[in-house]
Amino acid sequence: MNDAHEKIDQERRRFLGTAAGVTTAVVAPGVFLHTVATAQSSDAEGRTEGATSAHRWGMLIDTTKCADGCDACVTACNRENGLDLQAKPEGQSEAEWLQQRSAWIRKVKLQDQVSGRISNLPILCQHCEHPPCVDVCPTGASFKRADGIVLVDRHTCIGCRYCMMACPYKARSFIHAEVEEKLTRAPRGKGCVESCTLCVHRLDRGEFTTACAEACAKDGHGAIVFGDLKDPDSALSQALRAQPNRQIREDLKLNTGVRYAGL
Repeated sequence: MNDAHEKIDQERRRFLGTAAGVTTAVVAPGVFLHTVATAQSSDAEGRTEGATSAHRWGMLIDTTKCADGCDACVTACNRENGLDLQAKPEGQSEAEWLQQRSAWIRKVKLQDQVSGRISNLPILCQHCEHPPCVDVCPTGASFKRADGIVLVDRHTCIGCRYCMMACPYKARSFIHAEVEEKLTRAPRGKGCVESCTLCVHRLDRGEFTTACAEACAKDGHGAIVFGDLKDPDSALSQALRAQPNRQIREDLKLNTGVRYAGL
């Protein structure tokens, strides 16, 4: 009997060990899922070799060029990620809907208390090098890719919203209602947290622009420059060297991937 029990116990441990390995692979999309997707795609589809630490993606937002009343970046982000497909749940008040609907990027006004000068600036996930959202996530659903992009794995997000409380930029949204319509490139689901992905689906296809930067340039403002912070010759690195810029809440020492000029 003892031998039989010992054999069953060994088999059980072997099975659990295998299962644990599979789970780790599945819940690490920045490492595993993206890599597999790339490996199975041909060069003709324009995919890159996956996220590596050779790059760190970010952007510079020039508030002096951000036009008052313009929402091109917000509209483009909503369309790119399917947020324009959101619909107010039946019976919900307009005020509650405006408070609860997801927004990956929003325009705010900032007034200098000394000069009184008002600046318009888009606020989005800052893609921190040391993201507080990742630190507090109990399941690992909030994670940072090797290229610096901070994402949420909706399959392991349990909706605790600790990350929302930890984010000093209020850059994350919680999905309160069932999602009737969504895009394949931006899967969404009730009970999950979401935020700006720096259009990661574009980067993984080998494109090097975001919907917001593209729309801002198309409207003639050119307030958003996207690029590789680690490439000294990138348009972003050149723009950062050309003008004074800063991080929002520099005191937190998060080393954000998004910088602002003109503040």
